[in-house]
Amino acid sequence: MALAKLQLSLQFADIAHAAKHRAALPRHAVARCLRHALAADAEITVRIVDADEGRALNASYRHKDHATNVLTFDYAQSPVVMADLVLCAPVVAEEAKAQGKTLAAHYAHLLVHGCLHAQGWDHETSLKDAHAMEAHEIEILAGLGLPNPYR
Repeated sequence: MALAKLQLSLQFADIAHAAKHRAALPRHAVARCLRHALAADAEITVRIVDADEGRALNASYRHKDHATNVLTFDYAQSPVVMADLVLCAPVVAEEAKAQGKTLAAHYAHLLVHGCLHAQGWDHETSLKDAHAMEAHEIEILAGLGLPNPYR
């Protein structure tokens, strides 16, 4: 099966411990995660932000006054997926540590998760949809050589 084509923009805001996050997110690894999660060609921007920017975006768009691990802004799903994925570096780092995962593995999971959202997958609509999305994430991550993130 041929992987989807991807036009990727990878951006890093001015974040603390930037070298650690850049090392966990080399461009080729980000592209690999996204391409394995895509069912169609795509144009995706991935932006790594600090807690203040993450909180502001989450408050503006989801009306939740806290930073979250990943936000997906999808603009088109056909014929080309067009989306922005915003990952909050300190939240991702804290979660990875708490879950005993490497930073790179947790970023990989969140990139796949956000990419699926950009294609219309939603785990908040029903328990059935949540299980389907989770199973698909596990399958994609296994194909990338990564363990089940939900264990």
